[in-house]
Amino acid sequence: MYRTHTCGELRMDNLNQTVTLAGWVQKVRNLGAMTFIDLRDRYGITQLAVEEHSPAEIREAAAHLGREFVVQATGRVIERASKNPKMPTGDIEVAVEKLTVLNAAQTPPFTIEEQSDGGDDLRMRYRYLDLRRPPLQRAMALRHRMAQSIRSFLDGEGFLEIETPYMIKSTPEGARDFVVPSRMNPGEFYALPQSPQTFKQLLMVAGYDRYFQIVRCFRDEDLRADRQPEFTQVDCEMSFVERDDVLDVFERLAKHMFRNTVGVEFEGAFPRMSWHEAMEKYGSDKPDIRFGMTFNDVTGLMQGRGFGVFDSAEYIGAICAEGCAVYTRKQLDALTDFVKRPQVGAKGMVYARVEADGNVKSSVDKFYGQDDLRALAAACGAKPGDLILILSGEKKHTLTALSELRLEVAGQLGLRDKTKFAPLWVVDFPLLEWDEEAGRFFAMHHPFTSPKLEDVALFDTDPGRVRAEAYDFVVNGVEVGGGSIRIHDSKLQQKMFEVLGFTPEEAEKQFGFLTNAFRFGAPPHGGIAFGFDRWCSLFGGSDSIRDYIAFPKNNSGRDVMIDAPASISDAQLEELALRVELPEKE
Repeated sequence: MYRTHTCGELRMDNLNQTVTLAGWVQKVRNLGAMTFIDLRDRYGITQLAVEEHSPAEIREAAAHLGREFVVQATGRVIERASKNPKMPTGDIEVAVEKLTVLNAAQTPPFTIEEQSDGGDDLRMRYRYLDLRRPPLQRAMALRHRMAQSIRSFLDGEGFLEIETPYMIKSTPEGARDFVVPSRMNPGEFYALPQSPQTFKQLLMVAGYDRYFQIVRCFRDEDLRADRQPEFTQVDCEMSFVERDDVLDVFERLAKHMFRNTVGVEFEGAFPRMSWHEAMEKYGSDKPDIRFGMTFNDVTGLMQGRGFGVFDSAEYIGAICAEGCAVYTRKQLDALTDFVKRPQVGAKGMVYARVEADGNVKSSVDKFYGQDDLRALAAACGAKPGDLILILSGEKKHTLTALSELRLEVAGQLGLRDKTKFAPLWVVDFPLLEWDEEAGRFFAMHHPFTSPKLEDVALFDTDPGRVRAEAYDFVVNGVEVGGGSIRIHDSKLQQKMFEVLGFTPEEAEKQFGFLTNAFRFGAPPHGGIAFGFDRWCSLFGGSDSIRDYIAFPKNNSGRDVMIDAPASISDAQLEELALRVELPEKE
């Protein structure tokens, strides 16, 4: 065997034992009379000691070791003279009796340590080296534990883990598909699944009433920190259920994960909030409820006083930042610059301070008297020492901008504590959203989401008001999961296709395999899919999912380690009956 123990295993109980370790050289300290070697594997670090009286060949081998050399060392466990309480193995060291270099290594392009000196691009290029670092190892271990915990819980609830295909048919709704040409069927293509949606519904038709899968999904969409072109879902579906049945099971799963992964217990049910309330109070369908600072509609209070910006606005919204009346002009100017950024989109910001005597001082005193400003403070629940921040404009855009401002201020005040978790369910989403450019409705979730049955009549009179039997699981402002009760009635499904602008022929071509299956007895069913990578990053305290994916892509969708995507040979293109015509560069 190459090793009898790992590099994180030895303790005082192992004193005087002869052991063999194998791993990577973290550091070599040559002190003349003695040489100390920190040997590392994914379990930890053990110090090796090469003493002055050690055989010459051992001292010679130790003298030529470099960082990341792969070595095997055999020796006796002894007590360290200078102990390191910061290391689990810090009470002992191994007096080396045999040292073998298994593989010499080039000097790595960055340090393999807790905090590396390598930038993102460099570490992505050498991802296999980055994965040796303790933060990445902890992330991979957390991902593994979470996957096992999920499987254990769902197995106990009677769910079966069933695989669905990776090569399916392209559908027009949702994000862009990644497509795969078929050599045996020239001119035809598979698509990689954005989710197992239709297949899990077919499994319900097939009678497998509790299905789950920890599955890879693929979406060709613009990327940011919390998105990857390929990602993992915990995908689940149940038959003979209504919305509350689904929420009950998966709220218990969430509590199980919080308890087993981060040691957090939740008593009682998670709060539920309608989509409408979330938008009105937080400007987001994934509100962060770890802190207050909810929105106040002050349109009626602030209009009609001659301030043109407010008088012409569809909506005027305000938030109260507790204790922030001490903000300096520089800080307020910085917030104004923040809301003017393109990604926020506001034209400016108005503020009002509530002073110690109860008077209110604002940036628009010219237009508003003390009675007006005190009424504003009362409407916002502001007390002496608080700061009121106000945005205005078209309602939808202003709510979004106010949401960004709320999060920015909360970050400055330290209210977004990553060790504090505030989960909730957001429910009663709109079923449809109107696209002005396309001139038609699109499904807010997907075409198989069931409307609330009491809203079905609105399809013919006001489709935009139809609510969905949809729900999202949100934690700390992050959408961790989402799902819905599905349409299981063929006639209602056909009505949905009509509202979405599908002709019967188009619906049959795209989804006929599913609607035909419904004719053979589809049970009422619904489910949910959790973003597994996001859940891992949330529990690990990271803003990015990259650290929880072994080999992620960069923001351009490239794997810079293997240089993919890449062109293929003319012979391969000919075999696939494809021709590549690149657009001309401007």
